[in-house]
Amino acid sequence: MHDDLPASPWVQRFAPLIPLGGVVLHLACGNGRHARLLASLGYRVEAVDRNAEALVGLANVPQIAIRIVDLESGSWPYAAESFDGIVVTNYLFRPRLGDLVAALKPGGVLIYETFMVGNERFGMPSNPDFLLCPNELLDRVQQRLAVVAFEQGDIENPKPACVQRLCARMGSGVGRLPT
Repeated sequence: MHDDLPASPWVQRFAPLIPLGGVVLHLACGNGRHARLLASLGYRVEAVDRNAEALVGLANVPQIAIRIVDLESGSWPYAAESFDGIVVTNYLFRPRLGDLVAALKPGGVLIYETFMVGNERFGMPSNPDFLLCPNELLDRVQQRLAVVAFEQGDIENPKPACVQRLCARMGSGVGRLPT
C-alpha cells in the first residue's frame, strides 16, 4: 500500500529487539520496504505476499527469500515453521493473528503496525474489516506475549492516519530495549 515510503519508524525502532541473525517473517510485505530494512540489519527474511508483481524487486536481494501466498485463503502456510521475528504493517486479517503468535520462537518479537477505527476520517482503508478496534492488538496478544510497547491514535507522517502499533516478545518481558 505505501511501499514507496521509507521504512516505518516503529519497525526501525524495534527491529533490533529481534534476536541477532534470526529469521524474520515479513507478512503481506508488498514491495518489501521492511524486508529490505531487516535484511540490511543482518536478518534472514521470508517476504510473503499474494502479489507476485510486488515481489519481483526482492527476487535477487541477499538475505531475502520470497514466497507468493494468499494469506487469506487455505491453511496457514507456516504451521510447521517458527520465526525469531514477525513484522506486519498496513495489513489486517484477523483470522491469522493467532497463527502469528504461534509462529514466534521463544524470545521472538512481533512488530505490528496497522490502521484502526478512526482512519476512515483520512481515507482508505475505511472498511471496518481492515480497521482494528481500540486496544485490539493489545487485547489479542497480552495473554500470550510480553508487551514491550503499544500505541494507538492519530499520526501525521508519512501521511495522516489513525493507527495501532505493538511490539511484543514471546516469553519473558525482560530483555534489552531499543536505544
